[in-house]
Formats: sequence, C-alpha cells, structure tokens
Amino acid sequence: MSISSEHKPLGKQVTGSLHTLSPIVELNVGGEMYTTTLSTLKKHPGSKLAEMFTGQPKLRTDSEGRFFIDRPGTYFKYILEYLRSNQVPTQCIQDVYKEALFYDIEPLIKQLEDSPQIFGELVARRQFLARVPNYSENIELMIRIARAEAVASRQSSVIVCVVRTEEDAARCQDALNSLDMDKKSVVKFGPWKAVPSISDLLDCIQMDVEAKGYKISFQPHVAEKGFRFKSHDFFYKFLFTWW
Repeated sequence: MSISSEHKPLGKQVTGSLHTLSPIVELNVGGEMYTTTLSTLKKHPGSKLAEMFTGQPKLRTDSEGRFFIDRPGTYFKYILEYLRSNQVPTQCIQDVYKEALFYDIEPLIKQLEDSPQIFGELVARRQFLARVPNYSENIELMIRIARAEAVASRQSSVIVCVVRTEEDAARCQDALNSLDMDKKSVVKFGPWKAVPSISDLLDCIQMDVEAKGYKISFQPHVAEKGFRFKSHDFFYKFLFTWW
C-alpha cells in the first residue's frame, strides 16, 4: 500500500517541486534539528528563507534526509518562533539580528533594529565611529603590532594616540615625532566631529578588539619628559595578554 505524500516529511530523494511534496519539513540547521511547515518557512515570500523552499529544492540534505542549512542552529529557534507567532526575541538579540539579516526577513530585521541593543549599536555607536577617520583600519593595525611583539612574551603593548580636535592633533605632533625617532609604533585615532569623548572612544576600541577574541586593557601612557603638555591626556598603552 502506498503512503500518501501528504503524511511524509520532506526528506531523502527530493526530486520534484516543493509544491508537490509534504507540508511538513525537517531541517538540520548547523547540527540542530527542527520540524516545521512549508508555509511557516515561506511566510515572508521576499525573504531568502522563503526562496530556499520555493520551486525546485535548493538545499542539500543530510544522511537522514533533512534539509541542511549551514548556519548557527542555536538561534534558528528564535527565527522560527517569529515566523510562527510574530514573537520578537528578547534574548541573544545581536546574534538573532545577524541571522535575520542572513535569511533576509525584513519585518524581523526592522523590529530588531528598533530594540535598544541594536538601535544603540547602529544609530549611536556605529554612527559615531563612522566619524572617526580610519577607525576599522586602526583596530586591525593595533592587532598586527601586538601580534608582531608577542614572540616569547606574556603581554604585548601598543601605544595609541587619541585626539579629538585638530588643535589636540597639533599639540601631539612633537610627541609623535619623538616616538617615531625612537622607532616606537603609535596608532593614532582622530580627530573627529561628534559629541563622544576620548574616554568613549577608548571604550569602543577595547570593546571592538575584545569582540575579536583578544584580552586587552589600557592605561595612560606617560611619555618622555620635555613635552609641552600632559601626555596622558592623549597617549594610552593598550596591553594584549596572551596567556
């Protein structure tokens, strides 16, 4: 006796259009198993997730015949919960936001962007950092310098000069020249035209370097005597701890 396809979940030997197969779908998302319906996955027709299950099958299957999506499975449950009940997640907001962007679920993206966590990051912090010249490049430069000095050491130090205004930059030039003559690498941030202070930028630097997996701290760097200003107003030493 044949079994109607209406009662079999989508699985092995998928050959036809998804329109002709079971409305029940088994998924393997990064090693996490889920069962849902085709209509749930296609709830937002313009999304990448809906496109995966429209027309001819576009995904590979695992050894059990489940459709495989190579994404973090932990956060897919929040995506499914939103598709099922329109419930916007209140946990793991940053990670769920990344997944919503990947699956291109526009209504969820917009609602997450209104959350304090994402709003603060996108509208406040990132907009500030966009006004700091070469911010991302300087973060990478700091990391390269620290790694180059890590041989047989527990810590590496990187000197950072942070200037908020053009006037501050001019005041620091003698110190920068002196450090350059001493063959000391200095990463310069600024100047910028935005409200946040030098302290705010230092916090951003630490946050973004730590987000890359490094353990760091910073403290004022006291330059050689003879400078015409308090060097610790502008110069800081970031310490990378390796072990």
